[in-house]
Amino acid sequence: MASDPYLLERMRRILAEHSVVWTEKSMFGGDCFMVDDKMLIGTFKGGIMARINPDEAEILIQRDGAAPMMHGGRRMKGYIYLTDEAYDRDEDLSFWMEECLEFNPLAKLSKKKE
Repeated sequence: MASDPYLLERMRRILAEHSVVWTEKSMFGGDCFMVDDKMLIGTFKGGIMARINPDEAEILIQRDGAAPMMHGGRRMKGYIYLTDEAYDRDEDLSFWMEECLEFNPLAKLSKKKE
């Protein structure tokens, strides 16, 4: 499924407003924003896959449109899935991106494939 260009532009604008240096990469069938070579947030199956602090996941999934991120029937620690209900308003998208930006310095780098 192709990513929504309007959503991607909204994400770029929020990153620019926070003076963040980022790169974009195609991942998981969507578009991913990387900060410091670590996944920050991206589009995924009609929604958003966000990398958040695992210690805050139980609180964050209680917000409208948020759910645990599942892969292969297992919950992905440190990731959350967002439906459009969670980020339809700019204020809500900013909230989620700020959560991701706050955790990013603590997130571990993935091992690079050789």
